[in-house]
Amino acid sequence: MLKKMMLKAMMSKQLKGLPKETQDQIISMVEKNPKFFENMSKEIKERTKNGEDQMLAMQSVAKKHQEELQKMFLGQ
Repeated sequence: MLKKMMLKAMMSKQLKGLPKETQDQIISMVEKNPKFFENMSKEIKERTKNGEDQMLAMQSVAKKHQEELQKMFLGQ
């Protein structure tokens, strides 16, 4: 439970520029699919470790998993 609260606090801080509804949706997606997002994070970290710009790495990984992310956003 403490881990879940810390995750919410951290993510809320990271997503502070987004509308509250969008923040809640993203946090919910991460809570329901932590392994998926952990794997995405590892992919991004590996790409940046190999010299790729962080923003480009994030975009590439998101594009790679675009279909799965869309399903999550639509609640499927």
